[in-house]
Order: sequence, then structure tokens, then C-alpha cells
Amino acid sequence: MRAEQDELSAFKARVDDLVCGFVAQEADHLVAVDAELWPVAEQVEAAVAGGKRLRAAFCYWGWRAAGQPDSDALVRAAASMELVHAAAVVHDDLIDDSPLRHGRPTAHVALRSAVRRRPRATTAARSLAMLVGDLLMAMAGQLFAVSGLPAAYLARARPLWAALARELIAGECLEILRTGAAPDTSASLQVIRYKTAKYTVEQPLLIGGALAGAGARLREGYSRYGLPMGEAFQLRDDLLGLFGDPDRTGKANLDDLRGHRPTALLAETWRLAGDTDRERLRTLLGRRDLNRDGLEAVREVMRRLGAPDRIEEMITVRVRESLDALDDLDLPAPAAAALTTLAHSAAARRH
Repeated sequence: MRAEQDELSAFKARVDDLVCGFVAQEADHLVAVDAELWPVAEQVEAAVAGGKRLRAAFCYWGWRAAGQPDSDALVRAAASMELVHAAAVVHDDLIDDSPLRHGRPTAHVALRSAVRRRPRATTAARSLAMLVGDLLMAMAGQLFAVSGLPAAYLARARPLWAALARELIAGECLEILRTGAAPDTSASLQVIRYKTAKYTVEQPLLIGGALAGAGARLREGYSRYGLPMGEAFQLRDDLLGLFGDPDRTGKANLDDLRGHRPTALLAETWRLAGDTDRERLRTLLGRRDLNRDGLEAVREVMRRLGAPDRIEEMITVRVRESLDALDDLDLPAPAAAALTTLAHSAAARRH
């Protein structure tokens, strides 16, 4: 396991250098239009400055699992997945009105200083952040197109890009439409699948496989591995969002409760709650002035009902499903080892 972790760390460093270098060049082109664009360019670069690079890793191992060798061109194509993620994060923070990400002000908050003397400064900053996200998505397509892979390889993967964008937007829209509604576990899991699971694990794997010319059986195996793995990843994220250490997660514990977001954790709490606990939750969820006392009150209800334990069980079941699917594929040893390590790391992380 240590050797696999070292290999994944080396890959992450490789992607870090590539993504940050590419985005820095694109940011310079933006500033060359007009120096007044510097605050926007700064947020474009900040959006890719950190992260686990999981999506690039899944794309890379989707390629390698199909029998292809290491390739710098493939790494560039895989790195484009990180720009998709950066775009999604900027837009998600804007939609959720989140003040922090990785312990730093989110783009729409940071950009207020650039427009503080303008009319409707808060709205202007939010508009700039929206455009930062749009630009990052455009950069993702550009990096993929100029990766250096043969045009025929890229053509095989192009339909999957359309599916990735469509499903990601569908998941985000469903979350907005269901925010504040009566919590429902099935509805929450659908949001998780489309908003996170598919573009985090399944689609990067499928894109890597398509680039490599993977056959139908392997592609089906990628989906059987990727979907439950992606769901486990987001279920862990929901737990960390409410019970994690903000100094490690970089996000405020209160965000999901203030936003009354349709998380599976909240849905399971609601399912297990009686009339008294539901009434208590109604008085707390969705309040913009919710404070630490309110947070502890919700946590107490969740713990007493066993909702966090239920989410842990759901994570365990999904990781097992993913690893069983992996065993059925009889992959090359390096790919099997890397995907096994990625599964454990994504589901068991603490930030």
C-alpha cells in the first residue's frame, strides 16, 4: 500500500505542475487584454492551486487499466479533469454562497475587493466569479484538445465530455430544486450521483478508457466500480461537512444546515426522526443566523438517532461494491493496485 501511495503522490505532483503551469499561462493571456483583469486572473489561478487530483488520477488509471503505457500526453488530457472540477467548485460555492474553500475566501468573496467602489458591488463580485468558473471550463476543453494525443483518440472520448457536462449540471440543478424540500434519501442519492459521483470517478475512468480504446466489458466494469465509489466519496464529504474539523476541511460546518441542502445525512436523520425531533429540526434548518449552539443541537439529534453511523454503513457498502467490481475485471497489477488504493483513500479521508 505504501508503494501505491508514493506512486499516487508522484502523480499528483506531476498534475499539480501541469495544471498550475497551464492556467498561469492562460491567466497571463487574460491580463494581456487589460491589466484591470488581474483580480479575475488571480482567482482563476487560485481555483486550481490545491486539491487531491483524484479526477485526473481516475482518468489516468482508466487509460493504464486498458493496457496503455504511461504517457505525458495522456497526463495532460487527464489534467483537464481538474479544470472541470475547479469550474464546478467555483460555481458551487457561488450557488451555495459559501464563504470559504480550503480555508481561503471563495472566488465571489475574494473578488469583492476588486469592485468595492462600484454600484451593487456584491452582485458584481458574484458575476465575476461566475465568469471565472466559465473560463475554467473553457480551459478544460482547451487543455484536453491540445494534450498531444492523436485526433482519433480524442474523437472517441468527445461524446463522454458532453455527457459529463450534462450530468454535472443536472445534478447541480436537482440540488437547487430540492433545497429546502422535505428530506428524502432516494432524492439525495440521485443528487449525489449526478452532481459528484459521475464526474469524480465514473466519467474520468470512462474518458481514460475511451482514449485507450477500452472494450465494452472494461467500460461496464468502470461504471460498476466508479458509481458506488463516487457516491461513497460524496457521502464522506457530507459527514465531514457537518462533523469534520473546519481547520482540516477548510469549510464551515454550518453551510449545509444554513442552506438546508438535500444531503443524505440530513435525509437519513429525517427518516429516523419522530415528530418531536422533526419539529426541532424544522426550527433550525435553513436559518441564515444559525450559530454554534444550533449546530450542536442538530448534531445531537443526528448522533442520538444514529444517522452518522447509517451513512458510514452506506459508505462501507459502496466501497465493497467498487472493490468487488474491480476484482471481476482482472486488471493489470499496477492499475488494480492504484484503483484499490484510490478507493480506500477517497472513502476514508479526513479532509
